[in-house]
Amino acid sequence: MITGFSDVSQAVAAMRAWASDFIEKPVQGAGLLASIARALEQVGDTSKLTEWRQDAARRVAGLTDRQREVMGRVLAGEPSKNIAADLGISQRTVETHRAAIMLRTGVQSLPGLARLALAAAGEPTGALQA
Repeated sequence: MITGFSDVSQAVAAMRAWASDFIEKPVQGAGLLASIARALEQVGDTSKLTEWRQDAARRVAGLTDRQREVMGRVLAGEPSKNIAADLGISQRTVETHRAAIMLRTGVQSLPGLARLALAAAGEPTGALQA
């Protein structure tokens, strides 16, 4: 999926609808070609899908309970300020958790985190790389 306007909820919806990737404009040619190549390579390869889901589950399991809670709220599109207020922690602590989540899971973007979380839950994720 290529879009000029996106948010986390759109990325999650796209991954659930089997989008192989979620790319924001402006699109770089090399990145687009790499995404297409990954999607073609992974079509129909169930062993890679199983391996990816197991790896995703391991990465999510490596998070603390609080980090998983923050991740769920971030992926639901909640702003850090609201998450902080609901959890009774500072906004800075929420941002620290978000950074730790990205580091511990090894993903580079929120769409990548959405793919990882969906794969860990066994839902359709399209592309197999976060």
